[in-house]
Amino acid sequence: TSYVNMHAVLATSLFEINETPVTFMGLLRLFIIIFIAWVLSKTARGGINHFSSQRVSVSPSSIYALSRVLHYLILSIGVVIGLSSIGVDFTKFALLASALSIGIGFGLQTLVSNFVAGLIILFEKSLKVGDFVELESGITGEVMEINMRSTLITTNDNIDILVPNSEFINKNVTNWTMREVYRRVRVPFGVAYSSDKELVKKAALEAADNVHWTLKTDPNRKPQVWLVRFGDSSLDFELVTWLIPEAVKRPSGVQASYLWEISNKLAEHNIEIPFPQRDLHLRSGFDTLIKEKL
Repeated sequence: TSYVNMHAVLATSLFEINETPVTFMGLLRLFIIIFIAWVLSKTARGGINHFSSQRVSVSPSSIYALSRVLHYLILSIGVVIGLSSIGVDFTKFALLASALSIGIGFGLQTLVSNFVAGLIILFEKSLKVGDFVELESGITGEVMEINMRSTLITTNDNIDILVPNSEFINKNVTNWTMREVYRRVRVPFGVAYSSDKELVKKAALEAADNVHWTLKTDPNRKPQVWLVRFGDSSLDFELVTWLIPEAVKRPSGVQASYLWEISNKLAEHNIEIPFPQRDLHLRSGFDTLIKEKL
C-alpha cells in the first residue's frame, strides 16, 4: 500500500508545459539526466586535458576553448533529452519560446549577450587564458577563466575581478600578450640643465643593465636614452628599453625597479635631479613706490 501511495505521489501532476503534465518522477528524471550530462562533460574535459598534457605542440588556448564549447554542448544536449523525457514536445514549443523571448526582453538579454560574447571570444582567440589585459577602466590583470557569463581576471594584487564578456566585445581592451610577449617601456626622468647629457645617458644605460627585467639577448633591442623635451626646470629624458616576457605582467613593479636604479646611478655620477622653481624679478622703481606709500 505504501508503495502504491508513493507511486501515486510521484505520478501526481505539479504543473503543465504546453498541455504536458509534469510530475515529481519527471522532474527527478530530468535532474538525473542533467547530472549524467554534467559528469560526461567533466570526464570528456578531463580526457582532453590529459591528451593535451602529452602533446606539447597543442595550444593551451585551443584546448581550453574546445573544452568549454564541449561542456556547453553536452549540457545543452542533456537539457534537451531531459525535457523530452518529461514529455515536452519541441515541435510544439511556440508557447515556451514566446515566454522565453519575453524573459529575454525583460531580464535575460544581458545574460544572452554575455554568453554569445563568451563564445565569440573562445572561437576568435582574441582573448586567451593566461593573457595579460588592460581594460578601458584602467584595470590590469591576468585572464584566469572564460566562463559562460563573465571572465575572471586576477590583478597583480591577487584581487579577483569578474568582468562581463560583453565588455571585451563592446569596449577597447589592450591585450599585452596577444601576439608577442616582448614589450618596450619608456621610463621618464629629468635632470638639471647644467648636467652633461652624455653622462646622463651613461648613467641611465647602467641603470637599465642593473635591472633584471631588461632584455639583453637581442642585439637589435638594446636600451636607449632619449632627450624628449626642454622642461621648465629640467632636461627631460626617457629610458627606452625592451623587457623580458616575465616583466609584461608586472608593469608597476617594472617601472618602480627602473626608477630606483636611475635614481641610484644619477646620484652615483653626481647628476642633479631638479625640483620646480620660479624666479621673481622686481622692477627698478618698486623700492621707490614703497617708500612713497610709507
